[in-house]
Amino acid sequence: MTSGIREDERHEDALEQSESIEDATTVTDETDLVEGGSESATDASESAEDDAADDDEIDAGAGDDVASLDDDADEEDRDEGDIAADYIEELLDIADVDGDLEIDVRGGRTYVSVTADGDSNLSKLSSNQVVDALQQLTRLAVQAETGEFSRLILDIGGSRESRKKELEDLVGRAIERIEGGASKAALPPMSSYERKIVHDIAAERGYHSESEGEGRDRHTVLQAQD
Repeated sequence: MTSGIREDERHEDALEQSESIEDATTVTDETDLVEGGSESATDASESAEDDAADDDEIDAGAGDDVASLDDDADEEDRDEGDIAADYIEELLDIADVDGDLEIDVRGGRTYVSVTADGDSNLSKLSSNQVVDALQQLTRLAVQAETGEFSRLILDIGGSRESRKKELEDLVGRAIERIEGGASKAALPPMSSYERKIVHDIAAERGYHSESEGEGRDRHTVLQAQD
């Protein structure tokens, strides 16, 4: 709208300039009068049109800048779940595995589940070792984009539920050792997420648990309640 107004103003200025030139020119050479006034008006009009075109280019450039800012804002709005989902979908494509993704956020932690209905080859990625490795890769991908440490949990084909049953069996065997006379029973090293599950299982069964060790050697130790 602004560029249109400016263009009209420039055309008016061109006409006024043409009329001024005609008034100032002697009437003795009528041909020169017409040609001179006509050329001046044409030059002024072309100049006005060029300026208007420049304004249009500036306005178009401003529009592109606004669109670019909108795109940047959309990218900044990508949360941990969206980033993880995009990364996992690429991995599934590379592995030629079919699966549907579900994203959930509970207690400030993002959970990404990969499921499949009917016949699927998703099982070749659902072993605990593979899921743990893919989870670490996905966390790194999220961290690379957000700049923040990721605590997301990845489940493939019900792998986490299967792992929880394994942890319940481990806790059960540890309790058997304690009931057999041992003062404590240590479980193998595991992630903080799995140690949290062990703590919950032990508490439900009336036993005290705590984590010991550092780094990859950090594990859970069970003992009877005082």
